[in-house]
Amino acid sequence: MERIIRGIMRYRHTTREQMVKEFVRVKNDPHPKAVFFTCMDSRMIPTRFTETHVGDMFVVRNAGNLVPHAQHFQDEYFSCEPAALELGCVVNNIRHIIVCGHSDCKAMNLLYTLRDKKEATADQRRLSPLKAWLCAHATDSSLDRFLKWQDAGMKDALIFSSETPLRRFIAYIDQENKFGIEDKLSQINTLEQLSNVASYGFLKKRLESHDLHIHALWFDIYTGDIYYFSRGQKRFVEVNEENAQPIIEEVNRFYS
Repeated sequence: MERIIRGIMRYRHTTREQMVKEFVRVKNDPHPKAVFFTCMDSRMIPTRFTETHVGDMFVVRNAGNLVPHAQHFQDEYFSCEPAALELGCVVNNIRHIIVCGHSDCKAMNLLYTLRDKKEATADQRRLSPLKAWLCAHATDSSLDRFLKWQDAGMKDALIFSSETPLRRFIAYIDQENKFGIEDKLSQINTLEQLSNVASYGFLKKRLESHDLHIHALWFDIYTGDIYYFSRGQKRFVEVNEENAQPIIEEVNRFYS
């Protein structure tokens, strides 16, 4: 807390004035452009690595950058993730939803251990809210898909649904074998969330009319590289000087 308090004092004498100017600028006319789902990992600072500013994005963070499927919620029982989708895409008419996973994700590392059923018993879930969260929203989807892919040799393409059941896309995961096993799971989990986003009925009309679009990013913690999932190339593509313009052109072509 001492470090935080001293940080607040530095902020008061450095960036506070500029931030207040930005708050005033967007106060009466905010136009956020994206709802950004990412992990709560302390190393993930999305506004820094995307160079976005006040008013640009709604950021939603949780363990494992999960967006629970709509089938998990009935009647009045909802969580903050679908509420954020409604606030962003219905109330504020945002057109882009981004799910961003990352390497060395502690939630994904734990999810991988849950392939051992002894680690996911009812008693284990009662003792660990994190295990309960992952068991509820990732073991039967992301982990199950990953394990089947792993058993098949980790070479086959995976098929994901996206904006609508008919708008499916193919994904090849880490064909260069650059990443560890849990990171491969993290990439699959990130793509799995796209279909979860599309499961909410209040987004259906906009998704079907191509007025709302869903994207996937993946951040490599230890190199600082950021990958965009290219539906054209069917894989995560590093966003760099060589690929940035082709990625922008693909985005404009697919999502204009």
